[in-house]
Amino acid sequence: MPHYGHRLQFGTFITPVNAPPAAAVQLAELAESLGFDLVTFQDHPYQPGFHDTWTLLTWIAARTERVHLAPNVLNLPLRQPAVLARSAASLDLLSGGRFDLGLGSGAFWDAIVAMGAERLTPGQAVDALSQAIDVIRGIWDAGERSPLRAGGEHHRVDGAKRGPLPAHDIPIWLGAYKPRMLRLTGRKADGWLPSLAYLQPGDLERGNAAIDEAAEAAGRDPREIRRLLNIGGGFTAPAASGGLLTGPSAQWVDELLPLVVEQGVSTLILAADDPATMQQFALEVVPALREAVDRELGGDSRTESPVRRASALALRREGIDYEGLPASLVARAVEPGDSAFARVRSTYLRGGSPGVVLQPQSVAEVVDALAFGRAHPHVPLGVRSGGHGISGRSTNDGGIVIDLSRLTAIEVLDEERRLVRIEPGARWMDVAAALGTRGWGLSSGDYGGVGVGGLATAGGIGWLAREHGLTIDHLRAAVVVLADGSVVRASETEHADLFWAVRAAGANMRIVVSFEFEVDEVGELGWAQLAFDASETAEFLEGWGALVEASPRDLTSFLIMGAPRRGQPAVAQTMTVVDSPDADTILERLQPFAALAPLVQQSVQITTYPALMANAQPGPHDGRGEPATRSGLIAHITPEFAAAAERMLATGQVYFFQIRSVGGAVSDVDAAATAYAGRAANFSVIAFGADRRQLDAVWDELHHHFDGLYLSFETDLRAERITDAFPPATLERLRSLKSRYDPTNVFRDNFNVA
Repeated sequence: MPHYGHRLQFGTFITPVNAPPAAAVQLAELAESLGFDLVTFQDHPYQPGFHDTWTLLTWIAARTERVHLAPNVLNLPLRQPAVLARSAASLDLLSGGRFDLGLGSGAFWDAIVAMGAERLTPGQAVDALSQAIDVIRGIWDAGERSPLRAGGEHHRVDGAKRGPLPAHDIPIWLGAYKPRMLRLTGRKADGWLPSLAYLQPGDLERGNAAIDEAAEAAGRDPREIRRLLNIGGGFTAPAASGGLLTGPSAQWVDELLPLVVEQGVSTLILAADDPATMQQFALEVVPALREAVDRELGGDSRTESPVRRASALALRREGIDYEGLPASLVARAVEPGDSAFARVRSTYLRGGSPGVVLQPQSVAEVVDALAFGRAHPHVPLGVRSGGHGISGRSTNDGGIVIDLSRLTAIEVLDEERRLVRIEPGARWMDVAAALGTRGWGLSSGDYGGVGVGGLATAGGIGWLAREHGLTIDHLRAAVVVLADGSVVRASETEHADLFWAVRAAGANMRIVVSFEFEVDEVGELGWAQLAFDASETAEFLEGWGALVEASPRDLTSFLIMGAPRRGQPAVAQTMTVVDSPDADTILERLQPFAALAPLVQQSVQITTYPALMANAQPGPHDGRGEPATRSGLIAHITPEFAAAAERMLATGQVYFFQIRSVGGAVSDVDAAATAYAGRAANFSVIAFGADRRQLDAVWDELHHHFDGLYLSFETDLRAERITDAFPPATLERLRSLKSRYDPTNVFRDNFNVA
């Protein structure tokens, strides 16, 4: 008695008639309202009375919200597989992961040949379908970086680009009857989709056996393959009953029950265009059949016993107890063999390949995720908020990542105090937009795609730093999960020592699951982008630094340069915020800068902080390789430092060189008040290089100019970076707290002070 562990589902099989045009659409909407799981349509585009199925599916996807949609089945000879794969992925993305793909090798061959398809023998049709599956799955494998080469004689691609990645793992169901097609289903498909009307007694049992045997021979678990069945019939009074599925609802239940409990069918698809039949099936057959199945199988037919593909199991990494995942996180664990892995493996710049990414949605699930990480002390453990972190610590190779990107709440706690609560997975562009509706703002880096959690525990050098300080300077409390799994609130009056450490060194102690910030009133402001001929690089850097220090605090400026280009003058780009809505004030602040060197480009406008932070694309990161960056804090742009920076740029080893102004309100805070000790610095200096060793070599020549560094931009793993970041008294205090709050060094894959 086969039972494959799939949740019992119900669908409809609707004729795609085009007269009237909305008839099939209305039936699909009715199916969703009745609670059906799936709506399907046949694919015979040569029928003049039918809609094109693909167009119809797209339209219905936009008219529905919950129900899944599928062709039943798609006529492959008329659908080029590579194009079909991208169309399917697009529809899946647009519908929020609601598209499933039913495929067939083709029927009504005279009509198909008349439309330009090649007539195939049965054996060739199976080969063509097999090759098409390889092409389709290869296109969907967007996480694979190499061009796609797949297929064979009938369907082939040689060097195609992959993607887009679908919103969910789109199953491929085959409408199969003959032995070779059944074996193909066992080898490669995710579901078997026959119609009861075309089956003879014993065909289901024989088909299951053939599929199971082929699956096992291919190294697959037969439970990977869902068994679907198209059914049809009519509801009649008991006296008028006659034949299979022709009778009252109770008779339908009795006749369908063996198909589920004895033949393993888990999706029953009702072929009916009659609203009354659909309604009676949904209201009378579905609940009664569920109850009968639960009674017979002793379980809950609404639950799924997921079985990972054998191909996915083969990609699991050593040292991780996948079977020991907490029950709360099984559905939110992404493994290397999952289609969603491409979305979570990497960060903004770093390409990663973790063994598992856990995506908790509540504090309790964060506790569970951390317990799982704690049980694996010999593999890397990363904690991620938005995944932007330049340092690259929030992904790894073969380890565990706790991804907080689903904790995104932003709420006002106290309107009068401008006190807000923000969860770590929110991104700063969303925070700026939410606060901006009240005329509020929180200085928070320079890029809206950064996650709150990483920046708000490292410092937060943003566009308003000189006037409003660092992001951590606005933190009033934090709810944290400690290394032992306990949840505490840290503030100036509760766990004050932990609160001190959270502000700039929190990654060593805990996972912050919510922050409470007191934000500022921020209205319109000036935004200037000026580009200069900086051929005299050292002179320009020194002059820019002096002007920044002399400017009122309402001005914060960042400078960017790159390696010089042969035959072209060096160009310096400055991006400057003036926190004022007054045009005269903005121009007054900018005028000294405009006189620094010849301007080659300029843009000055009045804008808002939310508009300024809306500079990132939503969605996952797709970093590749290893970022190589270095960081340093410096009090002044001295002539000596400016000359050294010019020499470094001339080597060509630095492709991105940035200086961010701090000082002002940042320096008002006592250096001992938080773990961020670099309060005396007026500038944060950052360099990006293509080669880590060569970057380190040129940067080390500048090292003696710096007094501290900013952890978020540092990728050097040498131990002395810890002493650069934290002066002796700060480091001693941090190590004492680390030994108390994280004695077993659970939070180890970071700038570890242990």
